[in-house]
Amino acid sequence: MLQDIPTPTQLDPLESTGCILETERLALRRPTLADTKAIAHLANDRRIAEMTRRLPHPYLHDHAVEFVNALSAGSDTVFLIELDRQPIGLVGIDWREPEVPELGYWLGVAHWGQGYATEAARAMIDFTFEEFAVEHLISGARVANPASRNILEKCGFQWSGVELHRFAAIGSSTPVDRFKLSRSVWSSLKHWGTSTRR
Repeated sequence: MLQDIPTPTQLDPLESTGCILETERLALRRPTLADTKAIAHLANDRRIAEMTRRLPHPYLHDHAVEFVNALSAGSDTVFLIELDRQPIGLVGIDWREPEVPELGYWLGVAHWGQGYATEAARAMIDFTFEEFAVEHLISGARVANPASRNILEKCGFQWSGVELHRFAAIGSSTPVDRFKLSRSVWSSLKHWGTSTRR
């Protein structure tokens, strides 16, 4: 059994290594202020905001600048997802509750339905279980978002119930399917070749 649970304030591989994750088609790296224009352009779509808890709508350039600046002071571990060197979305781990870190992700609408979110999520899961002593990850998808639920299930997450969560863009709470992934299940999936990490 793993002992301590290091959080990014105790151990931040992104800070210490300038880490870049590579998958079959994608590169994942830490976002910088130079990326804020692209992030704002991608995120300023109501279809994305309505499926993510924290994204406001409209999503302005100032929101992106505030987000990137907050990464250096905050505890989230976030990667910009790039396809052919062009940003297409974000994936990360929310460490506000260190014992149950939460996977989150979003992609620009033009990149939906092509397997990129699954590919990025798998790389993020791999990175988290390799770099941090955590036994489980959690995640969620709006009940009205079967595509995101499918991504989580393809990554080995198992449904754990339904909760109400407030979404900034819609200004109210809505049902969210909750999911959990254990280190042991992830290791089994990797052993059988179901995960993708390069």
